[in-house]
Amino acid sequence: MITLKSAVVAIATTLITVSSLTVQATTLQQSLAGEQRSVSHKARDKYRHPQQTLNFFGFNNKMTVVEITPGGGWYMEVLAPALKGSGKYIAAQYPDTGKDDYYSNSRKGLLKKIASNKLYSEVVVSDFVPKKASELAPQGSADLVLTFRNLHNWGETGMAQVFKDAYRALKPGGILGVVEHRMPISQKWADNKRSGYVPQAMVIKYAQNAGFKLVASSDINANPKDNANHPKGVWTLPPVLRLGEKDKEKYLAIGESDRMTLKFAKVATK
Repeated sequence: MITLKSAVVAIATTLITVSSLTVQATTLQQSLAGEQRSVSHKARDKYRHPQQTLNFFGFNNKMTVVEITPGGGWYMEVLAPALKGSGKYIAAQYPDTGKDDYYSNSRKGLLKKIASNKLYSEVVVSDFVPKKASELAPQGSADLVLTFRNLHNWGETGMAQVFKDAYRALKPGGILGVVEHRMPISQKWADNKRSGYVPQAMVIKYAQNAGFKLVASSDINANPKDNANHPKGVWTLPPVLRLGEKDKEKYLAIGESDRMTLKFAKVATK
């Protein structure tokens, strides 16, 4: 029997949930529209669907969120301001080796960007080394670990290791969100390892091997115009356009790559 008291509690709970979702949507919208984002980065929203993607992964602004190798900070520009003051954003970035190499320059570039705007003042930077065990965040502390268009850089060994690192960093029930260039099933991985595309089945296999459960997949970032068969691999397409002016309009018409969007959960152990 539904009593008046239980009905009131149910309505109140629903209103709180709706209110919370509204706050989350507003927080992301404000961050996406913020002046900290460059015009060129905002132009990629139509391909990368950041609000829909983060909503799919269950993002909220009270989470501890780890982004693995933020690169130029495309997603950091959205996540760090949205989490500031209520959650935590951790950038798991390549270390400074003390040498003039890719790792050190990437780290220095990220630190320079963080220092450029007070919206990034609470960003925490951890060390991530591909193919080696890395502490992305203190064990069992993260609610959400994200990697965007990175897995192709690390190969199978690196992919297996980074999923283990993510599993260790996450709380029980925490989420691993993956967006990656998707290799068509008609292509062979052995022949196309350097194309920048990765088989979706391979990503799922290594995530499951690390202990994750695939809980959902989405076509938010799918692009049926992309056949993944390009002279310079995925970098033929925008935003890189590695062929320069050659066939530029053709590749602009295709847009950015076809991408898998996968949501994994860390299964709580008894």
